[in-house]
Parts: sequence; C-alpha cells; structure tokens
Amino acid sequence: MPSQKPKIAIVGAGIGGLTLWHALRARGLDADLFEQAHELAEIGAAVALSANATRELGRLGLLDAVVAASTEPTELVYRDGRSGARIAAHPMRLGGAYRQRFGAPYCGVHRADLQRALSAGVAPDRLHLGRRLVGLDEREGAVTLTFADGGSVSADVVIAADGVRSVARRHVVGDDGLLYSGTSGFRGIVPIDRLPSLPDPQAIQFWMGPSAHLLHYAIGGDAGHVNFLAVVEAPRAWPHAERGLAPSSAAEALAFFEGWHPAVTEMIAAVAHEARWGLFLAHPLPRWRRGRVALLGDAAHAMLPHHGQGANTTIEDAVTVAELFAAQDGDVNGALAAYEALRRPRTRAIQRASWAGNRALHLPDGATAARDALIAAFPEQFGWIHAFDALAAAKAPLRSAARSATR
Repeated sequence: MPSQKPKIAIVGAGIGGLTLWHALRARGLDADLFEQAHELAEIGAAVALSANATRELGRLGLLDAVVAASTEPTELVYRDGRSGARIAAHPMRLGGAYRQRFGAPYCGVHRADLQRALSAGVAPDRLHLGRRLVGLDEREGAVTLTFADGGSVSADVVIAADGVRSVARRHVVGDDGLLYSGTSGFRGIVPIDRLPSLPDPQAIQFWMGPSAHLLHYAIGGDAGHVNFLAVVEAPRAWPHAERGLAPSSAAEALAFFEGWHPAVTEMIAAVAHEARWGLFLAHPLPRWRRGRVALLGDAAHAMLPHHGQGANTTIEDAVTVAELFAAQDGDVNGALAAYEALRRPRTRAIQRASWAGNRALHLPDGATAARDALIAAFPEQFGWIHAFDALAAAKAPLRSAARSATR
C-alpha cells in the first residue's frame, strides 16, 4: 500500500524553488513555498538558460512562455578585448546548430520575465511571502521552520533553495561554506541603441584580456537589451564577508577596462555601477543534507558564472528531487540520499570547470596563443554540460533497481 505523501516545505521562491514546486506538482506531490521577500520581484539581472535546463522546462510545460520572453543567441563569439578581433565563433541560432546538437534552445531572458513564467500557475495558498527563515530544528521525524516574524511551521522534509548566502546551509554543514574567488563583477542591462560600436549584438560574446573579461548576451523577445557581466581580478580580499555587494562607481568599473574596445567601454559606461558583486563559490560541501533537510541550487553548489550554469544546474536539481520523491513513494531518507549521490559529482565537476574557465579568459598578453587554442576548443570540451538530461539521469538508477528486483 502506498505511503502517505510527505509534507514538503521549499525555502526560497527563486528559480530553483519555483521549478521544484512545478516538478513536484507534475508528479502528484504538493509543497509549500516560503519566500523572504514580500513580493516576487527579481530585478537588475538576466539569466542564460542552456539546453540542460530548457529541456526540463519544456517537459514541465513552462518553456513556451520563457522562449517568448527570450533571445536565442545567433553565435557564441570570443573576442580580443582590446582589438575586438574574433578569436573563435560557433553557431547557435544560425542554422539551428545549437538545437540540432542538444535538442533544446539556448535562451537569454531577464530574471523578472523568467520568474513570471515560473510563478504562473503556482497555487496562491501554497506561496507564503515575507517568511524569512532564521532556524531549523528536526525532532522525531519532523522539521520545524522558524521565521523572522516569529511564526513557525512543521514539515516532513525541507528543501532549501535559499541561495548563495543560505541560512539552511549553516544548519546542514555548520558554517557559511563560501569561498571568495578573488574576482568581482560589474553588471548591467543596456538598451541596444546605446551601443553603437557593438558588433553582432545578438551573439553571446566574451571579450577577453589580462586579468579581466566581459560577457554579454541579448535578452527579451525583441532582443532590445543586452545583459553584461564584467569580471575583474580584484579586490584581493572581499571587504564585506557578510555581504555580496560593495559600493562602487562607473569610474571604478571603467578603470579596469582602459584601452579596451569601444563596445566594451560603451557598455560599462552606460550603467551607474553603484555596487560591484563579489564572486563567491561554495566549498565542496561534505554533505548536502542533514536528516530531513536538503540543499538545492546555489545553497549546495554556488559556482562562478563563467559557464553560465548556476540557474541551469539548479533546475536540474529540482527535477531530480521531484522525480526521486515520486519514485521513492514516501521514503524521504531514500530519496534525499539518492539525490545527493546523483547531483554532487556533476555539480562539483562544473564548479571546477568554471574556475578553470576564469583562468583561461584572463591569460596575460604573452599567453594569447595558448588562450586562443583553449577557447577554440571550449564548445567541444564542455558540450557535456549542455547535453546532460537530468530526468534521464534520475530515472537510470531507478530502472537499474527495478531490473535487479526482478532477477
């Protein structure tokens, strides 16, 4: 006889939490979402969704709305940051190359548009806003979540998708678990018409130079804006360990890119840059779960953005958790153990690849030949990231167990 369905609490209503809610609902499971913000309003940044995530959104019936609000890049282009010369280029939308290779699209989308697409259809009585988690306590097979407003709830299992500076991660591993990378970033979204020097505006492009690079891609259904991240190797130590932002200015941002191509400096100068982002990653955690509390997305495996996989691996996590919960038929511990075993090796490999990617993008002038050879090989070297099928990976051990049981 089937076990009673577990009472599931999801902490965080960002990309991971919302995707998990839909993935659970698609499998006949309910969950409550607890979000610290008082409204779902993502601002100021965009997301690049690769095939390993968009194929899962398609399976959940969420992809059409995302594609309608997105730009699919024409190419992936690597350029010298100062001369603007094309070092390597690989077709994406052109000739349908990316979809043919990976079976799903690559989308540049504003976070607010993505959040609207993911939050559509979430039952209002299951979404609890203004609930900032401050504590977790597990006793006798139940977890109590305590919130800053003084309230608390109980659940059979907690999936914490509460981001880079996760409260739940401290509960699971006992410390913050974050490592400053020695790099920081300046971000912005700029209308295309303010970038007269920008070649190939609908391509995803990396502009590379010593100790810095700039990545950008077009977003929106009309490709009318460009989202960028300019990464620099500074400061040596982050001044605010408890915060990911530090005060800055446009003059400070531009100083790192003096002498670079006008397309780069126009892009950076178009934004006020009142803050810069410290780029942090999670130490390889000794565990992702403690009892009936498990981490998901950046809470478990925050990574550098140089392969654009933070949001994508979070979506993979969500689909994996939902599939295992449905298959384990109420066995919470079995589902969480299988989830951790499946997801840790892949996300750790991508963390390492992102760290290596930072070094390749920032090689000094004397090493440009080596850099160019590395860059030209990137699409083949890292195609495994995009080709991954999270649902198939989650089903594989289940099929293997079923075969063993019938022998």
